[in-house]
This record gives sequence, structure tokens and C-alpha cells, in this order.
Amino acid sequence: MLKVHSRCDLSCDHCYVYQHADQTWRGRPVRMSTATVRVAARRIAEHAREHALPVVHVVLHGGEPLLLGAAGLREVLAELRAAITPWARLDLRMQTNGVLLDDELCRLLVDEDVRVGVSFDGDRAANDRHRVFAHGGSSHDHVRRALALLRRPEHRASYAGILCTVDVRNDPDRVYEALLAESPPRVDLLLPHATWDNPPPRPGPGSTPYADWLGRVHRRWVDEGRPMSIRLFEALRPGGGGTEAFGLAPADVLVIEADGSWEQVDSLKTAYHGAAGTGFDVFGQSVDEAARHPGVAVRQDGVDGLCATCRACPVVDRCGGGLYAHRWRTGSGFDNPSVYCADLLRLVDSVDAYPGPARQPPAAAPADDLLDDLATGHGSTATLALLAATQLSITRALLVACRDRAGSTVAWELLVHLDQTAPEAVRAVLEHPFVRPWLVHRLDSSARTAVDPLPALAVAAALRAGVAASVHVPVRADAITLPTLGGLVLPGLGESAEVTVRQEGFRVRGGTAERTVLLDPVELSAGWRPTRDVPVPGGWLLIEDGDPYRDCYGQPVAPRLTDPAARALGRTVAEAWRVVRRDVPAHAVALDGGLRAVVPLTPDPARPLRSATARHAFGAVAVTPHPDPETMAVLLVHEWQHAKLGAALDLYDLVEPGQGTRIRVPWRPDPRPPEGVLQGVYAHLAVTQVWQSRAASIGGDASAHADRYLGWTRDGVDALLASRSLTAAGERFVGQLRHALGETRVGSR
Repeated sequence: MLKVHSRCDLSCDHCYVYQHADQTWRGRPVRMSTATVRVAARRIAEHAREHALPVVHVVLHGGEPLLLGAAGLREVLAELRAAITPWARLDLRMQTNGVLLDDELCRLLVDEDVRVGVSFDGDRAANDRHRVFAHGGSSHDHVRRALALLRRPEHRASYAGILCTVDVRNDPDRVYEALLAESPPRVDLLLPHATWDNPPPRPGPGSTPYADWLGRVHRRWVDEGRPMSIRLFEALRPGGGGTEAFGLAPADVLVIEADGSWEQVDSLKTAYHGAAGTGFDVFGQSVDEAARHPGVAVRQDGVDGLCATCRACPVVDRCGGGLYAHRWRTGSGFDNPSVYCADLLRLVDSVDAYPGPARQPPAAAPADDLLDDLATGHGSTATLALLAATQLSITRALLVACRDRAGSTVAWELLVHLDQTAPEAVRAVLEHPFVRPWLVHRLDSSARTAVDPLPALAVAAALRAGVAASVHVPVRADAITLPTLGGLVLPGLGESAEVTVRQEGFRVRGGTAERTVLLDPVELSAGWRPTRDVPVPGGWLLIEDGDPYRDCYGQPVAPRLTDPAARALGRTVAEAWRVVRRDVPAHAVALDGGLRAVVPLTPDPARPLRSATARHAFGAVAVTPHPDPETMAVLLVHEWQHAKLGAALDLYDLVEPGQGTRIRVPWRPDPRPPEGVLQGVYAHLAVTQVWQSRAASIGGDASAHADRYLGWTRDGVDALLASRSLTAAGERFVGQLRHALGETRVGSR
């Protein structure tokens, strides 16, 4: 966490930085100097390099970071990227009160891939109880204006969520409704910072007003189908993963103050003056040295670092003793339960007692909203998240159908157990693009002999969760495939093998063969072919050249690439991703939102630029390896359009069923069915937008390409609308595509 500006333009009376025990801000510079930013960035990069970290999370904080202005913010981001991105992916966040947010800053945040959390306490009465200007004036309209800017499709990628501080004097229903109205990707409900020396206010007769208030919000949230992510409630469920304030995960936050001082987590400022200090700074000490400070080290010990009362508590694994700062009491230090202990115990009980349905479907967006968003040509982060969630729901339904065919087995029971105790591990496996094709193949009436996928899925999830298990897994052609992890080829395994999962890897025994594969630390065991991830600007991408069910594109897929060839393809795709971000940032956001794997196709000299998408393999595209990133960027954008539209067509009928209509289009010699034309115009709209951007910067051939694709797309849209083959929703969607084309200006047009 970087305190890039140490002053604020609001005067919130519940602010722990300015209004609580620690007043060290008074002696610090107003803003972090360029020299301090540069040294801090070098320290972070040094740490990432030495520990081979795949990703580093940096939060710009204050004070109020937007007081830097666009130029100052751009300078800070440039320093961070220059130092850190050669060694790790940089996940940039910002926490702001939103007062100064405007269009220019929003564009900067989107361009720089910074996700923004906004502090907002709900309806006007709730927000203005604390979050006001120094003259006492309301900040409510200013913050709502900022949230409206972030909700706009072109800015939505930077909208991380809302931070809301609880005040039990506020009406919980009105606060909940005000938060929901802002369509946040996530809400953090925070207990107000307090200690045993300065306990929180407890108005009214009840002994647990905070649990009662939060319990009311939880019941409303569950009753309405969990329409937004609320981090507190998700963290408190069994296996929820926890946060800084809940659970037993080790602390992983260090703060760099405006003067370069290393500090512990800044909520400690509520305890006593200097509580967060370490005596270290970035000029003299490394990240590792700061992390060895006793105040940081004690928070790495899990349950052993808690007081005796907490260690004996039946819900210690859920609440984790609460926020460290909330345990402070003069005389005994932090060796106490949270000052909210009674509330936390009651809240855990309330959450457990009111779970709602075992599994809620993803909150559905109105069809008009989702389709209008996709009709821009790209789609927002929220829309991509909804499409991914519905695709996961379909995979789960197919999984249950497979269970119904085979009956309950050890593998199924293991999956059910892991889904309850390690849901993220199960989710990661089921989101693998080629699980659904495997399930479809298994359920196909003509493929009754297909390998049962459930045992391999259970083993992969157990390995990801670090849970010991033993499962008999069917063998196909001397091979076992574990989606997301890799495959083992071992002659002599027979038709089935026993796979025993251990924390560090797994052992396989079957037929006349036996092999142990170590995954932690990684050991290249003979026959083990691990999946290969490559870093891309949106995260990590899988070069999937081993899963047998990747062969679902109607085109020959390449066999497993050599390591140099895989690295070369990975570099090209990563550079292509950056090209997409340069040319069409909104499409880069859409790629970030769901593209997780690239399948290499077998090269064909006669058709060197082949690419494909499979309806059942959401999250993956297939391409012929090509060394030119500019060309690869167009292929990625083109195919990802097909994937997004295919997922939308799983939700909404856009073409009237039973159509025998065929439509002539300029890009194909043969008449096409309406859905094929719809897919074509949607893909060509994105390609038009790519060439539009290039034409604006380089002209020449790019302008000619832009004009050609624009003409094709317009003709295809007009032909679709004239065919009367679309549903009402389809006509609206295609009409919006026509509107998007009308705003496109390329070449000489």
C-alpha cells in the first residue's frame, strides 16, 4: 500500500488516519516525491525478483490519492510499471473518496488498468453522518457522480467496488438498497475501527448491535439471491478464504508512507500513536527486512498468534480473532480477543443459521442491459463476469447429469466435499475450457464408452486444494489427464489406476506401472506433461496443447509443442495482448474478463492464418501459431467475439427457431444461416474497431482494411435486419450493432 498523498479533501470524523490515536501524518510530506516512488518501486521489484512472484498487488492510498491530479498519478504509475513489470504482473488498485473523479481520470485509470474502490456509506443520511467536507457540507452527490462515471461501459473495467463503514444508527435496509443501486462488483462492509481502550458505540438495548445490523443485511442479501458480492459474508462462510479482518490467513500487507517509511497495516493507527511504525524506510531496508518486524511476524502465526480466549473458541477458524487493531488494550497489548468478539460470534451463528439455497445462480442482468453492453462491440467486466458465471453453471449442470448416469461414487463424494470446503479449487477446475467438452462427450448417446471425467476432476481439485485423497481414475491410451494441471503418460497402467493425492504431489499405480509426480516443488517426472502458463497483461494464459478434449474445433489441433515452441507462442500471444490494449483497450478488458487458454492448431501452409472457437469451450480460442503479434492480436479479438456471443446465445434467443432462411454476405461465397451471419457481423465489428484505431495512427493499408471490414459489417447487419429472422431481442441487439457502426469513423469515411 503506497500512501501517495497524505492529506484529504474530506474531513470524516471516523477516519483512523486523522481522527484516531496516531497523529504521525502531521510530520509527513503532503505527497510522495518522485524519488521516493522510484525507490519504493525498486524495493517492490527487488522483492518480486528474489521470490519469483508471479503477481504483485499495489494499492494507491492516502489521504486521498486523487489529489495528485492526472499528471501526478500518471507519473507514479509509470515509475511502478517501469520497475516492477519486468519481474511480475502488476495488479494496481486505488482507494478513493471519489470526490475528484472525472472523465479524464477515469480514462487514465482504464488505460493504466487501475481498479478503483470508492468509500461510500450508503444513502444520504448514512453517508453524510461521517463523510463530509471540512465546512460540514455533504459529499453524497459528489460520490454518487463518481460511481456513475465508473458504471459507464467505457470505465466499468476500473470499477472495483465500494467500501462502506458500518454505523448501527443507520437503517440497514436503506444502506443496502443504496449500495445495490450503484451496481458495485463488490462491497466491503467494515466495522468502525475501535479498541478496548476506545470501544465502539453501542446504542440501544442489545449486546450485539453490529451483528444484528449485519445479520439484517445478510438476510436481505440471501433473500434477494445475492445480487452483488459482499466480501464480509463470503469470507465468513466455511472455506470462504478470509480477509485481513477475518480468518487465519497470514498478513500480507505492508505500507509505504509518503516519506518512504515502512509501516505495518495502517488500521493500527487506531490503537496508539506510532502503533504502525517499524523504524524502517525504503531507503535503508528491503521488503524482507520490513516483513521480519515483530509486529508483522506475529501475524503470520495463524491460530498460534492469538490469545488463549480465541484459541479455545469454536469459530476461531472463521473469525480469526477479528482485525488485529481491534484487539488492542493498554497493558495487554494485542493479546486479547477483538473488541467486537461478541458481535463476531453472533454474526457467524447468524450466517450459518440463514444460508439460503445451497447454491444460488448468478444474479441475472436484464437482457436489454447485457445485450446492449455487448452491442458496443466489447462488453464490460461485469458482463464478462456474468457470461463466465452462467457458463460455469452449465458445466455444473452437465456434471450432475454425469453423476446421475454413473451414480454416486468416491470421486463424486470427494468433489462434493471439496466444493464445500475448498470451493475455489473446484471452481478453478470446472472453469477449465475443456471440462465442458469432456462432459458433453461423456453424455453423448453415441459415446457411451467415453472416459468418465469425474475421477480426474476430483483429483485435480484435491491437488489444487492440498487435500489428501485416493481415487481410481480411468486411463485413456496409457494417459491420465488432470485438467488445469497436466497429464501423465505411463505405459502399462491398464484401464484404471489408483491416484493417491499428497500435499506435495500424487502417486499413480495401475497395471504394471507406478509413478510418483511431485508438484511442490515441481519435479519433471518422466511421462508427466505439466500445463504451461504464460504471463499476459490480463493475468496468466494457458497454452493448452495436452488436453485430449481440446480437439473440439473441427480443425486439426497441434500435438504437444516443444518447450521452445510453447515459449515462442506464449511471447507472441502476450505481445498481441499488449497490442490489443494499445489499439482497442475496451477489447483488452474483455479479453482480461474471460480468455484463459490458447490452443495451437496444426500449421497449414495453404491457410497460415486459421483460428477457431468452440461453443462448448468458453474461455479458449484456437489459433495457428504465428510470429507476428499485430496479426495475432486481430485473431484473438475476432475469435473472442465468437466466444462471447456464443455464451450470450446460451442465455437469450436472438434468432427465431426453425429458420430455413439463408442470407448472402460479402465475406462468404455461400449463403449463410442467420446465426452464422450474426456471428460474422459481431466478429467483424471488433475487427473494424481494431483497424479503425490503426488507421487513425498509421493510415495507409490500415485505412483500406478498416473500410473493407466496415462495409462488410454494415451490409451484414442490414441483411440480417431485412431477413425478419430475428427475435425481438435479436432485432434490438443487431440494431444496437448498427448504431455502434454509425459511430465508427475510419479511413475516408
